[in-house]
Amino acid sequence: MLTIGEFSKICRVSPKTLRYYEAIGLLQPRLVNPMTGYRFYAADQLETMRLINHLKAYSFTLEEIKLLVVTLSGKPEDLTAALTEKKQELRRQAEQLTQQLQQLDRDIQNLHDGHSLFANDDEIPVQLTEVADSELLSWRLMVQEQAFPQAYKQCFGTLLEKLRTQGLTMSWAPMVLFHDAQFSDEGLDTEFAVPVAETTPETRLFQPGLCLKTVVSGIQADFAAVYARLIHTAQVQGYHSSGPLFEVYLSDPQDHPETLITEVYYPVTKNKMKRGENNGFPENEGFE
Repeated sequence: MLTIGEFSKICRVSPKTLRYYEAIGLLQPRLVNPMTGYRFYAADQLETMRLINHLKAYSFTLEEIKLLVVTLSGKPEDLTAALTEKKQELRRQAEQLTQQLQQLDRDIQNLHDGHSLFANDDEIPVQLTEVADSELLSWRLMVQEQAFPQAYKQCFGTLLEKLRTQGLTMSWAPMVLFHDAQFSDEGLDTEFAVPVAETTPETRLFQPGLCLKTVVSGIQADFAAVYARLIHTAQVQGYHSSGPLFEVYLSDPQDHPETLITEVYYPVTKNKMKRGENNGFPENEGFE
């Protein structure tokens, strides 16, 4: 048996950390002296500690490690699946970092050339288009800002599985509707949705109608500037909001973040115009 000090030294983990692992149920001492409270670890627990440190090096959370090490007992098939998923996650993060580095290069060059870091909002093209009605299979919930990546994955995964099990046909790309104008303490009222061709007890009719639309490329795009541009354009041209702003994802950000294409729509009510007056937008035939 090894004392907590000896075990700590061999594993290069502080006694404080070992006590924390004990408290959360990740790694329990093999023996605790009831009289002195001294903790002792068995030699075979060194292998468990090595596994914990190994998984931490791959950015697994302690909760994820506990699931693999304690609940699933470190079975090879479970470790293989977890490592494969983590590899995909790290690859996506690497792609995002590559995009950020490229954007940094562009920003540095723009500043060197005497330009602003941000594009002129007037350069963001806005169209006026009519969006056809559709049935939505959706999941609406309050989402905290930091929880959006996980919410996207969970909600769309559930919705696409429902499509498969219920034999429904997707009629347009997946979308997210934002029912709040701003974040609250509870998060943002968000609806994850998939348009379908069929009508079922679980679907609802979506009637966006007339919308201001712009197209955004890349996962690092300045969506705040796009939203501001749409709202400002509506105000200048005499339109009023008639529904939640929504995003339509024409490609999967999980696969290739650099090629993500997002259409952003702002439903509006059109004020009456005098005969011969132009609304100032390019013509657009909308969607079939």
